[in-house]
Amino acid sequence: MPDIAFAYSPQTDADLPAIERLTEHAFGPGRFAKTAYRLREGKPADNTLSFVARVGTILVGANRMTPIRIGDRPALLLGPLVVEPAFRLHGIGEKLVVKSLEAARAAGHALVILVGDAPYYQRMGFKRVPDGRMKMPGPVDPDRLLYCELVAGALETASGRIARAD
Repeated sequence: MPDIAFAYSPQTDADLPAIERLTEHAFGPGRFAKTAYRLREGKPADNTLSFVARVGTILVGANRMTPIRIGDRPALLLGPLVVEPAFRLHGIGEKLVVKSLEAARAAGHALVILVGDAPYYQRMGFKRVPDGRMKMPGPVDPDRLLYCELVAGALETASGRIARAD
């Protein structure tokens, strides 16, 4: 079987319909009830920090980085990360996350959080948020609330309620 060539690029507004179809296919309608989705709802992602993966012209993966606040500190919320099921196990998700973290670091951001599986995201530098440090605006399993410092010590200055960056 030949190697598949994946192309990665920053997300554009023109990608949004394909991303929405992929997200619907992967996560279904239950995604609307999730706390992280509610934080992102109606808030555009930062296209310079959000990436897509393609095989030819077909979008097969995407992630978003959305500005948020933790207490009075700015931060980023990563997610959703979505990869077309037929293209999983090719490292697309990890590559998308790493590209977003690199872009965010280069742009001067200090902290990224997400709600996800620790064993998967730990290899990209994410750790479990210490108990009581941050509070999502809805129910979230505390073991799935993760952070990645882009600047050493960024977690020490961020605590409190997680909210939209309006």
